[in-house]
Amino acid sequence: MGEQIWRVAVAGGAAAVFTAVAAVPAGAVEGGVSFSRVQVNGGKPIVIGASEVRVPASFRMTTTRAWKHPSVFLYRPGADERLMHAIDTSDCIRVSASVCDFNETMIFDPSVWGMRNSEAGVWKVAAEVYFKGGGWDMDDKGLTVYVKRASRLTVNASPEPVAKGRTITVTGKVTRVNWETRKYASFGGGVARLQFKPAGAASYTTVKKVQANGSGDLRTTVKASKTGTWRWVHYGNTTTGPAASSGDSVAVK
Repeated sequence: MGEQIWRVAVAGGAAAVFTAVAAVPAGAVEGGVSFSRVQVNGGKPIVIGASEVRVPASFRMTTTRAWKHPSVFLYRPGADERLMHAIDTSDCIRVSASVCDFNETMIFDPSVWGMRNSEAGVWKVAAEVYFKGGGWDMDDKGLTVYVKRASRLTVNASPEPVAKGRTITVTGKVTRVNWETRKYASFGGGVARLQFKPAGAASYTTVKKVQANGSGDLRTTVKASKTGTWRWVHYGNTTTGPAASSGDSVAVK
């Protein structure tokens, strides 16, 4: 299966290529092009919620052939599968007669591309270019990118205010986006960290770890010692992005 490409002129002479990609192109790779300096999102995971996410990418292309539509993309080895997205790319930033640098934006949007939850996880990076008059070339760059479903956390600490030495109950809930419904739903079983920042302090400190129940609910108790702010954080996993709740301040009297 090939690809569909729409090329749109952009004010100022730049160009945008919007590409819906379903699979790795069929046919033999012709050669004649090399790609280097490939980067996607600065090597960080791509975390996608229920709406559009724009991810920076860049690469260098070296070739003496007449070309069109160079880009990088994400694929899964052995599955003949690419992660569908749109591309907004710069024109050639000329380095020499045969070398161009490109800045690319990969545009992911579950509401447009029908992303599936099973697409969360590990992807590989490749670069490709199509030639004027037909044919193409592709390089597997040996890079790994994690694509993750965004998550959210809430927090509530009570009572407010509280007497020193009494018990504070801190609750919260973990949710994770469902790309197929484009809504956030309960995400259970993970471990969150309860953190505290005393009034006037600049940073939080972890107080304890708490496992969410099957519905994503968090609940624990702590002794009130000083006025400050409580929050939940979790660091995600290979398919789920990290999250931190807002802070809930409790005055201790």
